Amino acid sequence: MNNIERLQALQTRITEVAGSAIQSTEIEFGELTIDLTDDSLHDVCRKLLSGENFAFDTLIDVCAVDYLHYRQEAGEKWDKPRFAVVYHLLSTSRNQRLRVRVFVEESSPVVDSVIDIWSSANWFEREAFDLFGILFKGHPDLRRILTDYGFVGHPFRKDFPLSGHVEMCYDEEKGRVIYQPVSIEPRVLVPRVIREEGYGA
Repeated sequence: MNNIERLQALQTRITEVAGSAIQSTEIEFGELTIDLTDDSLHDVCRKLLSGENFAFDTLIDVCAVDYLHYRQEAGEKWDKPRFAVVYHLLSTSRNQRLRVRVFVEESSPVVDSVIDIWSSANWFEREAFDLFGILFKGHPDLRRILTDYGFVGHPFRKDFPLSGHVEMCYDEEKGRVIYQPVSIEPRVLVPRVIREEGYGA
């Protein structure tokens, strides 16, 4: 059985177990992606861990994706929610990988935590919260992990300004670090092309 056949067999097994929880499945570039409804994530993930035909015992990564301007340059319309949370799973006993994706609405970016299923989700979920503003319901310690406690906003969102909202500096009079509005001027980051006269003639 080659890799594509193994992925198709896995796809069939997951579809049988998850049923209506699956929104779509796709095999591309030698990998299987399963899109789940947000309310089914925790239940399906538990089955992916404990099911004898799955045994996805390792959570390699959890990341978020912002689809704010996705496919717009190609003139296509994106009809799914703005944010997605993506889980990369590995079954060490079966030597198989799986990608699970859940879309969450911008107005309520909340999904169940899977920390009670895979403890490695702890810092991954904190990172997705910090950088994208995704909330993980049931996480025991959901706080920022990469930015400072007083940081404003979520810097990996596509609409976050490149210069940020505030800057830190040391105030000698107060003897401590303070926050203040950004003092640098916004710059246009489009490269200029300068050609000598007669170039290409």
